[in-house]
Amino acid sequence: MKSKILDGKRLADKLNSELKEKVKQYVEKTCIKPKLATVLVGKDPASKIYVNIKNKTCQEVGIDSVIIELDENISKEGLKNEINKLNNDSTIHGILLQLPLPKNLREYTPEFLEEIVPLKDADGLNPYNRGKLFDYNEELAACTPKGIIKLLEHYDIELKGKDVVIINRSNLVGKPLIFMLLKRNATVTICHTSTRDIDEYIRKADILIVAVRQPKFITNEKIKENVIIIDVSTNRVEGKLCGDVDLEDVLEKCQKITPVPGGIGPMTVAMLCENTFTAYKKQLNLS
Repeated sequence: MKSKILDGKRLADKLNSELKEKVKQYVEKTCIKPKLATVLVGKDPASKIYVNIKNKTCQEVGIDSVIIELDENISKEGLKNEINKLNNDSTIHGILLQLPLPKNLREYTPEFLEEIVPLKDADGLNPYNRGKLFDYNEELAACTPKGIIKLLEHYDIELKGKDVVIINRSNLVGKPLIFMLLKRNATVTICHTSTRDIDEYIRKADILIVAVRQPKFITNEKIKENVIIIDVSTNRVEGKLCGDVDLEDVLEKCQKITPVPGGIGPMTVAMLCENTFTAYKKQLNLS
């Protein structure tokens, strides 16, 4: 059964090791280290954990990382001012706004993401970088979809002509994936909360990508034989982490599957480091 696991952690470790060597070479050449600034608003425990993981990984690959911690009651203009300080700081090459924001600011999330200059948009969520995906430009694309594609390609999973069903329509996952998959000639279906007869779509999927934050949403009877499953969500049930897929229930029937933890999470962080390095090179006009 181990042969069925798409090991995101192992690939992420490999990519991070390769990136570490590249960063070292560029720093020796320029005497300038890439630097990522993460803006954390409020004290959400899960967000703090994610930010600390990103911070630690950046430092391991040789990217300087700073966390800007702001009070959850900061005003809309106050947060925009903090982002603009980072935009104007030439020592900062990548900016990440940790989401979700506190409830009092959440409705303005698109405005804050638009405030980040596209060249420093390490998370790939600025409208300019999202728009570039229309032309299949993935240079600074959203990290989670980028990680999913990288993992599928690493395991030589053919996408051309495959029926790929995505259960998610967010800017973080579903929407960017549409264009990444179309670029590779897959046939893409998006499902969401208003999709009728969703099980019919799930059952026809050659590749199923699910991010709904519902533990055990995908079970054995819902999937077809030899489906490849990408489980994006991280849920906590009785103190343990799990995804949206009942792994033990589907393992015998599926062809390949990502575990939770150890699947897409590490790949997302690896792509954040890659995006930061790309932004650094572009700002310094390095090839």
